[in-house]
Amino acid sequence: MPELHTLGIPPTAWTVNAETADITRPALPQRVISFPSQTKKLQIDLNKTACVVVDMQNDFCHPDGWLAHIGVDVTPARQAIAPLQTLLPQLRQAQIPILWVNWGNRPDLLNISAGLRHVYNPTGDGVGLGDPLPKNQAPVLTKDSWAAAVVDELGQKPEDIRVDKYRMSGFWDTPLDSILKNLGRTTLLFAGVNADQCVLCTLQDANFLGYDCILLEDCSATTSPSFCMQATVYNVNQIFGFVAESAHVLAAIAA
Repeated sequence: MPELHTLGIPPTAWTVNAETADITRPALPQRVISFPSQTKKLQIDLNKTACVVVDMQNDFCHPDGWLAHIGVDVTPARQAIAPLQTLLPQLRQAQIPILWVNWGNRPDLLNISAGLRHVYNPTGDGVGLGDPLPKNQAPVLTKDSWAAAVVDELGQKPEDIRVDKYRMSGFWDTPLDSILKNLGRTTLLFAGVNADQCVLCTLQDANFLGYDCILLEDCSATTSPSFCMQATVYNVNQIFGFVAESAHVLAAIAA
């Protein structure tokens, strides 16, 4: 029989030659771990798991970024950095994909509505989407700019996956869903900022699309008032999935 060639990424790949297309898509062996969440003991399959890190980028987390420029104290957002520094290397070692979902608009803003631009520049004469930051001239929330780059303390690795987003949700008008489906990942660990805004909106859409969602509370943060984080945790537990601590996930992986 002529050699079969792989098309795609296991476990969603086909193998084909001139006469045959094997579309059985053999499943990867299970790698089950168990750890506590705030509501239930969870069992997940590491071969079906990915980590989605939302907006850990300079414009939201760096003292020279856009949020700081408009007067927001970004110190609370930076609280997620240290736990992620511990978590992400261990996830990579366990071969769990890490997806950086950062706000990175088209430079021409052709897909951004006037209403969305108003959120970030309500007077029309401020520093809004695409405008240069006074300190370093980086265009606000623009793809491939310093403003949209992952903060240096975390550092995107070559094996990580980058997805640019243009709304509060990382699924809206982006390839995130297609990438996760091709990777065969159905359980998602969520981290990043702001927990009550872009992280929650992305997690909600993941839930609506049928993904199993776990918010890593210690790896998520917000510059909003504390009651916003409390409401986020409540709503995830109540409606959208589970809330857990990264230390429990890492202990289960190590075991």
